[in-house]
Amino acid sequence: MKLSIVVPCFNEEACLDELHRRLCAAAQSAVGEDYELVLVNDGSRDGSWVAMQRMAAENPHLVAINLSRNHGHQLALTAGLDLCRGDTILIIDADLQDPPELVGPMLAAMRESGADVVYGVRRSRAGDTAFKRATAHGFYRLLSRATEVAIPLDAGDFRLMSRRALDALLAMPEQARFIRGMVAWIGFKQVPFAYDRQQRFAGETKYPLKKMMRFALDALTGFSSAPLKLASHAGLWLSLGSVVLVLYIAYAWASGRSIQGWTSLMLVVVILGAIQMFVLALMGEYIGRLYNEVKRRPLYIVQEVAGMPELPAGERRKSRLGVVADGATAIGGD
Repeated sequence: MKLSIVVPCFNEEACLDELHRRLCAAAQSAVGEDYELVLVNDGSRDGSWVAMQRMAAENPHLVAINLSRNHGHQLALTAGLDLCRGDTILIIDADLQDPPELVGPMLAAMRESGADVVYGVRRSRAGDTAFKRATAHGFYRLLSRATEVAIPLDAGDFRLMSRRALDALLAMPEQARFIRGMVAWIGFKQVPFAYDRQQRFAGETKYPLKKMMRFALDALTGFSSAPLKLASHAGLWLSLGSVVLVLYIAYAWASGRSIQGWTSLMLVVVILGAIQMFVLALMGEYIGRLYNEVKRRPLYIVQEVAGMPELPAGERRKSRLGVVADGATAIGGD
């Protein structure tokens, strides 16, 4: 199969029909009939799964995967990538902010450059608030300076990947996934593809501020030890500061000066206590990640699959990173 298009979906009922129409048209224009759409329902609470089942019954190219609960965007995307079977894989979100019609030009760019990854770089972000544009701009640049891996600026998960690049990505089993960073880590030839991001077609963003902060923290702690280094540097400077303070107190005592100290003492105690709690929180974040990793739980659980055609034995792919529940489909067989 030439092309798989993987789409994680959470409460995207209002977008699905238009998404389906535009993805099918774009895929047929690019590769003819040799493609599949893999829609992953990430525990939606609206009618998304019912709509996916309906579309899967009508379209033999569509495979709908229903996860057992809400796993989060990155794990839902991982499930789709793990279970798709194309030689080339397009990652795209369901909100239609990333135009499906770019799949043809991205395939052409991949062929011309001989690249394994063509990643979308946002020239503009229509519909985003000034706050979101500013925080996204700052986040990507902070991440670029803090991480040991060169992660492209202003690039989301919208990208085209070869099968060998995807296989390398799927060899990375960590729980807290930052897929755009993981793709950068695997290497191979990767080229940018500039485009203008559009407004969300319908519905509301699935990344409120709280999730954005969690996502940013996962990115920083997953690809950089800089926060731990920051904590150690803060401890070093505070130690030096405490030595200076002790010397000052000794000098004041020796010279007979009275130290009016309650306010300043409390200020120092509060500042030191706050910094200590900050350092402990950073250490706890890394320890928590270690705790989750050593449990070795599957990354996702598939409850049901709709639209999976009968495939020759050689084309079926086992789930490498998750679990397909008994009776869900033949997708996990040989």
